[in-house]
Amino acid sequence: MKVFGLNMLLAVTWVAFSGSVSLSNLVVGFVLGYGVIWVIQPMLGESAYARRGWAWVKLALYFIWDLVTSSVDVAVDVLTPRHRSRPAILELPLDVKTDVGILLVTNLISLTPGTLSLEVSPDRRTLRFHAMFADEPERLKAGLKRGIERLVIDAVER
Repeated sequence: MKVFGLNMLLAVTWVAFSGSVSLSNLVVGFVLGYGVIWVIQPMLGESAYARRGWAWVKLALYFIWDLVTSSVDVAVDVLTPRHRSRPAILELPLDVKTDVGILLVTNLISLTPGTLSLEVSPDRRTLRFHAMFADEPERLKAGLKRGIERLVIDAVER
């Protein structure tokens, strides 16, 4: 948390020196401060801040890409006369362990068009979800595990 505070201090300092107080200028200062922290990380000691920040960026970019591609898939299926959907309810074994990680995985799956999280098992080891395109269930589950779940683990748990 100390490194985050340093990043905020650098962002506010950037705003003060630039002479323009705005949200966009604060964001630029935050990004520049993050870059400075990443460069001087060996002097600050062991901290997961820089690594986690990059993991959050990768997760956001992956989700945006997944959102766009799945939206196109669903739109094509809905708008064309021949439907390709083969819906199924599947179970995904979870490697994510924390409540925040599980919440993030389930919400990102639900926000992606064509999939919907249904429930997490009481032991928190399995997620039951509905998929609109479940022609190859094992391939779909493997994609979720190496995509969303792995990136959430990197961003939240490591």
